[in-house]
Parts: sequence; structure tokens; C-alpha cells
Amino acid sequence: MTANNLVNVKTWIDSRPISAFQWRILALCLIIIMLDGYDAAVMGFIAPALIDHWGMSRSAMGPILGAAMFGVAMGALISGPISDRYGRKRVILLSVLTFSAFSLACAFATTPVQMTLLRFMAGLGLGAVMPNCVTLIAEYMPERRKGVMITLMFSGFNIGSGLGGFIAAGLLAHYQWPAVLIFGGVLPLLMLPFIAWLLPESALNLVVRKAPRAQIAALLNRMGGNFGSDSAFILNSPGVKRNSTIAELFRHGFARGTIILWLTYFMGLFVIYLLNGWLPTIMRSGGISLQQAAIIAGLFQLGGPLGGIIVGALMDRLHAKWVIGVTYLIGCACLVMQGALGLSGVALGIIIFVTGMCINGAQNGLQVYSPAYYPTEIRATGVSWMHGIGRIGAIISSSLGGLLMGIFPGQSAIFFILSLPALLAAISIVLHRKVQLTMKVKGAGLSEIPALSQTLNNR
Repeated sequence: MTANNLVNVKTWIDSRPISAFQWRILALCLIIIMLDGYDAAVMGFIAPALIDHWGMSRSAMGPILGAAMFGVAMGALISGPISDRYGRKRVILLSVLTFSAFSLACAFATTPVQMTLLRFMAGLGLGAVMPNCVTLIAEYMPERRKGVMITLMFSGFNIGSGLGGFIAAGLLAHYQWPAVLIFGGVLPLLMLPFIAWLLPESALNLVVRKAPRAQIAALLNRMGGNFGSDSAFILNSPGVKRNSTIAELFRHGFARGTIILWLTYFMGLFVIYLLNGWLPTIMRSGGISLQQAAIIAGLFQLGGPLGGIIVGALMDRLHAKWVIGVTYLIGCACLVMQGALGLSGVALGIIIFVTGMCINGAQNGLQVYSPAYYPTEIRATGVSWMHGIGRIGAIISSSLGGLLMGIFPGQSAIFFILSLPALLAAISIVLHRKVQLTMKVKGAGLSEIPALSQTLNNR
């Protein structure tokens, strides 16, 4: 075997146009994230109905919303190392099964305690899906298009959450609140066999795990390659240890960047999930109907796909961290404007849509930025732990929403409060910096050609 038979998989993917096979992976992950987005936001849409049904106070609703976010954080933290060790596809499939089954079970909860426990279990699946879909897409897309592709995929979360507002409004007009949960549980269960059949494993992860060369070749050939049994597949990677992936997030110069990513994601999710969980209730306190409040909440989410695509496209051309930071800052200004002016009617819908476009769009930009920061061996761990630690912001905001509304009953104060974490997110991301590492050659099939492998490692 000669060096001509060696294929650097990352370089090969970066040098080629996006194939139909890669577009299919993107479409599948988009659908998965849409389903995830609906189930993540569903409790916010039915929160006013649950409060009336069980005769709860607003603050008593906080633990139900917070339980799901706690499950999401745990799911993200657990799934990353497992994905780096055993593969992205297995984790994604198990996660979809988990959140759909327990979301369906939530429709039959008879007490707030039951609902809290079931939402925690659903959250475990919800938390594992997002970072692993992001990682899978990051490892299949060429570097020059990665920004727009990942944000396009992740916009599915906002589409699912946004359409969920309209779906919930339609279902609530004719049925009781369990119908909204049944819809969110049954649909992903019906989709699961098709996802299992069509979704592939990450080719880069297979190289790192030293999978059979025939398996890697088969995947690359579906992307337009022409590889046979004499090909060996490699990656240029830093010297990280896959058996201690969490500790590796703080070695080789990654520590500062890891902490900043956690802080930025925390602040962004604090804003997003307080509005996801409590915006219908905030709007309801202003005198609008339940159906109108659900639509306003849907507009916040529907702004995300447009913002995410714009942010992703700009990140492919400009300095990524500054694009994200400026977008957060614009979102902060929108929150201050709503707090100061107390807009209503069409103007309210527009300002909420733009706020969602900026805050969700910037948050989607982090889905592009974070996988690019970590090497393949610890990529899922790095992205998942950013999600998991950042989810603490979602837990706190979901739980504190009712308390804040009790202390500050007016709408304006809530928007002013939320502008602060948006500003801190903007400041923290611009302080991030990339790590320069010495790269070594790792790959599948190199053990069979030790002399050549040693030569490559010495380059």
C-alpha cells in the first residue's frame, strides 16, 4: 500500500460538492430536530390550560417546566461521551424513542407530581438528540458550507417549536390539553423506523473508532467516492484520549474556550426558555386570549429559522464569534424596546418575531461554532456538555418564570430582566478564542501498514 491509497476523510469531504446522500442526512436530522422542538416547547403552550385544570398557581407550574429542563441537561451530559465511544446514530435513535414515549405518557398524567416525573424522563431524550444531531451534521458537511448547513438543520427546532404554537392553538380550540401531548408523542414514534433505516453513522467517528475499512468505504462511496479494499482512512487529530473525553475538554488549551461556550450557551438559553415556557402566560396576563398567546409564542420560535440561516451564512464568510455576538446584541436591544414601549397588536408580533430571529439565530450559530472548536475524538462530548451545562440556564429560567411574574407582574419588567443575559451572551462569545494544536495522523487501516503509519505520524 502506498500513500496514494490513504484518504484523509475530512479533507476529502471538504474538497467535494454536497451530495444527495449528505442532503438526505441533513433532511433527516432536520425532521428529528423539528420533532424535538415541538416536544421541548409543548408544555409552554398548554401551561395556562394545566394551571386552570389542576387549580395551580403560576409558581407551582415552575417545577413541571424545570423538570424537563433538568432532564435535558442530564441527557446531554450523559450522551456525549457515549456517542464519542459508541457512535452518533445509536444515541440519536435511543433518544428519539425516549422523548416520544414519555411525551405520550405525559398526556395521561393525573397529578402535577406525575407530570413532573414524566417530563423529566422525556427531557433525557430531548437533551441527547440535539447535540448529537449537530455533531453528525458537522462531521458530514464540508467546512466551507458548514455554517449555513448546521444552522439550517438546527432551525428545525425553531420550526417545530413555532409550528407547535399554531398546532396547539388548533387542537386546544377543539380538544383538551392531552391532545397536544398525544400529537407530540405519536408522530416521532411513527417516524422512528424510517429514521433507523435511513440515518447513517458518522464516517469521521468510524475512522476514530477504527471501524472496518469496508464500512467506511461504503459510506464515502454513497457520497460520490470510489474506494475499495486497498484504501486506508485517516484523520489529522490532536493527541486526545477517548477514554477520558470529559477531562480532555480542559486539556490542550481547551479549558478557557470550553468555559466561555458554557457561559454563552447558559445566557442564551436563559432568555429562550423563559420566553418559551412563560411567554403565553405573560401575554395572557395582558388580556389576550389563550389562542392568541400561543400564536405570539409561536412567532418567537418561527423567527429562529430565518435568523439561524442568516447567522450561519454570515459565519461562513465573516469572523464567526463576532457574527454571533452582534446578533445577540440586536436581540438584547429588541427586548429593551419591548420593555420600554410595551407594544401591542401587529407591532408586538413584529418585535417578538425579530427578537426570536436574533436570540434563536445566535444560539443556532453556537451549534456551528462549538463542533468546529473540538476534534472528532471529543466533539460529541464537547458539544453535549455545552448543551448540558448551558441547560442550567433553561432550568433556572423555567423554574423562576412564575416567581419573577409574581414579583414583577407587569410585562415590561420581564423584558428588561431578560435583556441582561442577552447582553452577557454577546460579551462572552467575543472573548472566545480558538486553540492551535499539533496534529497527528489517526485512522482506520493504518495498523496494517505500521511503517507507513509511523512515517505519517512523524511528519
